[in-house]
Amino acid sequence: MPELPEVEVVRRGLERWVSGRVVAAVEVLHPRAVRRHPAGPADFADRLTGHQLGAARRRGKYLWLPLEPLTGTGAPTQAVLAHLGMSGQLLVQPQGSPDEKHLRVRVRFADATATELRFVDQRTFGGLSLHDTVEGDPDGLPDVIAHIARDPLDPAFDDAAFHTALRGRRTTIKRALLDQSLISGVGNIYADEALWRTRLHYERPTASLTRPRTTELLTHIREVMAEALAVGGTSFDSLYVNVNGESGYFDRSLDAYGREDEPCRRCGTPIRRRPWMNRSSYFCPHCQRPPR
Repeated sequence: MPELPEVEVVRRGLERWVSGRVVAAVEVLHPRAVRRHPAGPADFADRLTGHQLGAARRRGKYLWLPLEPLTGTGAPTQAVLAHLGMSGQLLVQPQGSPDEKHLRVRVRFADATATELRFVDQRTFGGLSLHDTVEGDPDGLPDVIAHIARDPLDPAFDDAAFHTALRGRRTTIKRALLDQSLISGVGNIYADEALWRTRLHYERPTASLTRPRTTELLTHIREVMAEALAVGGTSFDSLYVNVNGESGYFDRSLDAYGREDEPCRRCGTPIRRRPWMNRSSYFCPHCQRPPR
């Protein structure tokens, strides 16, 4: 599943190619793609048509485009929320170009620019939906994701509050990093990478972390995400791409994730993989000592 850097790459593409444009028509080609919109595909298309899309926003792994008020004044009251799921793609394509095999939603615009927005999803775990926004929120935050915590790249992320929350949880550090109500945007790949850089085992109890260790961990989370952003995110197959259909290249720089039996770049010990919560955890047994 795309994590924060991959979703941020897509957000930046939407900001450049889609934000500010007026929707002329919406075509829902598969109802499952808008299943989170209870009123159905026709209502989704009707309510979106005629609106101008505001600045693309993101919180953690969620993207949204606020609908600018038709009156031209006030904060957005509705927004289109996108969740990419396992294989969702938001692509900006020339009108008339061949449809993708798994094209689910097409959005055409009223301007002369001959491009359209397409939602493509092979596994249909992702989707688009229209939601009311949190009252008074200037970014038009959809109310259904108001419980999602801010992410570590958000200027408003509170490091001290995060440390206090960690110390108060009776859990382990990787479980905490994947808890989107505590910190958003961190998934399996970047959790393993940040923990390797911080020399923390994934089963380290959160109550044992000191403030300096939490600060160090957050620093490495931000560093690894910034590095991934610089090269377009991480792609292991053709399912993750940006709005122009290009893959990211950070997988070539990973230090832990996906490197089972390869030597640790710090000490040379073979990286190990262990099953973990229906996923895998990659770590160095020498640099990341398991807790007693």
